[in-house]
Amino acid sequence: MPSPKLDPVLLSDEERSVLSGWSRRRKTAQALALRSRIVLRCAEGGSIGEVAQSVGVSRNMVSKWRSRFLARRLEGLSDDPRPGRPRVIADERVEQLITKTLEETPGRDTHWSTRSMAVATGMSQSAVSRIWRAFGLKPHAIETWKLSTDPQFVDKVRDVVGLYLSPPDNALVLAVDEKSQMQAIDRTAPILPIMPTTPARMTHDYIRHGTTSLFAAFDINSGSVIAQHYRRHRHQEFLRFLKLIDAAVPKELDLHLVLDNYATHKTPKVKEWLIRHPRFHLHFTPTSSSWLNLVERWFAELTTRKLRRSAHRSITALEADVRKWINEWNKDPKPFVWTKTADQILDTLAAYCQRINDSRH
Repeated sequence: MPSPKLDPVLLSDEERSVLSGWSRRRKTAQALALRSRIVLRCAEGGSIGEVAQSVGVSRNMVSKWRSRFLARRLEGLSDDPRPGRPRVIADERVEQLITKTLEETPGRDTHWSTRSMAVATGMSQSAVSRIWRAFGLKPHAIETWKLSTDPQFVDKVRDVVGLYLSPPDNALVLAVDEKSQMQAIDRTAPILPIMPTTPARMTHDYIRHGTTSLFAAFDINSGSVIAQHYRRHRHQEFLRFLKLIDAAVPKELDLHLVLDNYATHKTPKVKEWLIRHPRFHLHFTPTSSSWLNLVERWFAELTTRKLRRSAHRSITALEADVRKWINEWNKDPKPFVWTKTADQILDTLAAYCQRINDSRH
């Protein structure tokens, strides 16, 4: 039995232009581009089978989108709205939940849970959880912070940030600090390796085998690190580390060291040594502002990538393992790029202070 004769696909100039654009544009959804090519090929007079073979799809697909185009023209190539359950929580109720989360507490508790909020609003726990996720609310989470009381806070911020953003010529800027009390610890049972669907596992308890301190100087330009372990953490060790830096850096370069206000950095012995070595320039961060020292960011890398999941049965083993990790780091160092200006930092802190004052009223 012969196939019924198909209605021809006739395109206006505007339709042909739109379809051609849809079929070629990179940002067009691939499904819409394919449908556009089917209709354009049909308009050239090909049969359903010829078009299917040419485009690389099934005959049923060609027939479907050919018919849809003839019935609804360009609008027929878009997907129909999918049926779904209508919303049961109105915008007003969502707003009430958000306002209650931000401005109220649940009585005896310090913060809302999905259960207590569900009881208070008459919603389900899953609905409360979905709304909180949509608005990025985490009532259970809290972050700590501390304001510096350093009377020279503003000047020190501008000094340190200025070094980061515009290092002096013919000089090396080093962020220096000590990671003290690094513990050589061993788990009471072997660490179980990662397996499909199961993370690595280690015992909660451990055995201590002593501590060591890591003195580190982070080059903000290259990301390389000068580091040395010392068993104690006094001005004598700090002086030895300064001498190590002095020997490691070419003599023609000035040295600008960013440091915290720890007492071992300011002893008379240290000051006397610095006077005899005028290429060293010390820049102190404000009190309670360790976040200004870029070496702290490198210490975080060391902790996350090496120390947190390691086990060592002696201080010697810990020091050797950390030294090996540092050597590998220095083969391909990664500098941390400071982006905030001093004014941006001070404006942010001023906004925090204003929020604190407002919260007291």
